[in-house]
Amino acid sequence: MEQLTKPADPPGGLAGEEAKRAGLRKMKLVALSFLGGAFVIFLLTSWAQSAGWPGWVGYVRAAAEAGMVGALADWFAVTALFRHPLGIKIPHTAIIPNKKDALGKSLGDFVGSNFLSEAVVRDKLRRVGISERLGGWLAQPENADRVTSELATVLRGAVTVLRDDDVQAVVEQAVTRRLLDRPWGPPLGRLLASVFADGAHHKLVDLLCDRGYEWVRDNHTSMLRVVSDRAPSWSPKFVDEMLADKVYGEVLSFAWAIKTDVNHPMRLALDKFLAEFAQDLQTDPKTMERAEQVKQQVIEHQEVQKLIGSAWGTAKAMLLTAAEDPSSELRKRVRDGLLSLGAKLKSDDGLRDKVDGWVEGAAAHVVLNYSSEITTIITDTVERWDAEETSRKIELQVGRDLQFIRINGTVVGALAGLVIYTIAQLLF
Repeated sequence: MEQLTKPADPPGGLAGEEAKRAGLRKMKLVALSFLGGAFVIFLLTSWAQSAGWPGWVGYVRAAAEAGMVGALADWFAVTALFRHPLGIKIPHTAIIPNKKDALGKSLGDFVGSNFLSEAVVRDKLRRVGISERLGGWLAQPENADRVTSELATVLRGAVTVLRDDDVQAVVEQAVTRRLLDRPWGPPLGRLLASVFADGAHHKLVDLLCDRGYEWVRDNHTSMLRVVSDRAPSWSPKFVDEMLADKVYGEVLSFAWAIKTDVNHPMRLALDKFLAEFAQDLQTDPKTMERAEQVKQQVIEHQEVQKLIGSAWGTAKAMLLTAAEDPSSELRKRVRDGLLSLGAKLKSDDGLRDKVDGWVEGAAAHVVLNYSSEITTIITDTVERWDAEETSRKIELQVGRDLQFIRINGTVVGALAGLVIYTIAQLLF
């Protein structure tokens, strides 16, 4: 069986509840004193009337009698709301405990019909002017700082709560799958073709030519040794040295020519080769297949796997550092973005209309699709409340004002009795 819960304590805590309880007791005593006063007057006037007092005593007696009836009737009515009068289970009494669930459902239906309708929500949001108020609020630097700080706190909390192993697994799977699923050849070929067409690769070619010439220039001895090692054993040494010097000079001149002449045949041949290679990456099946093999080797390389594996750890450390440092570039950009958004919302009518439209649309969607779930919160909460405790809580909130009904019943009843008695005396 579902355990019944007590309704929440009223605002003010125990001290406020005790003050209301004292006020309720006081007003009950006041209402009871009116009933007691009417009863005492009724007894005295009844005795005086039997003792032969003047006729005016009858008027007072009639007023006191009607006042008692009114006080008792209103006491019964007020008490019947919260409990059975005198503990007697009279039908249609203890209304709140017995009808608690029905009252909760009625309250939920009332809220759903009158507060959670699309027209009401749209009209309220339109009159509030959320975008304009938000813009004016965000345009103030202290508010932008506050929002930035709160966003940083949320980011720190979210990053800290996430399990590193789970996130890392998702990152690895997503990155690896994306790299493996997409072929490298065509997009790489298009990229290289664009680079080669714009001539952006010429600086790289210049660098390679410069380094090639410098290497030949600085490795004279190595060049001579290579030529000498490949010369026949029967060749005289001075002939080998002359040949090596001749070869070195030709190689150095060739490297210098490539370095200085941008239209050198070797450079032009290299440009032609690169253009054909970029085209083959897009159209030639064999070249594309080799590109896929290279891709597989790159992804499976130990260092690449280590880099992918440490991606989340690196990103997490960067995010936490940026979130905790008020002077970080991330927080500065967020703050500047909020200030800019606030200024635009204040000055741009079109943007305000768009934002208001988004807010109204979102609220209308929620109301149209989830209003029953929202009102269910009310009905379900009331159903879980303990009936007797709920009755006591409600009486504590409104019982003091209800005692005035008893007081007014005594006074109005007395006046009504006096009028009725007077009319009877006049007519009969």
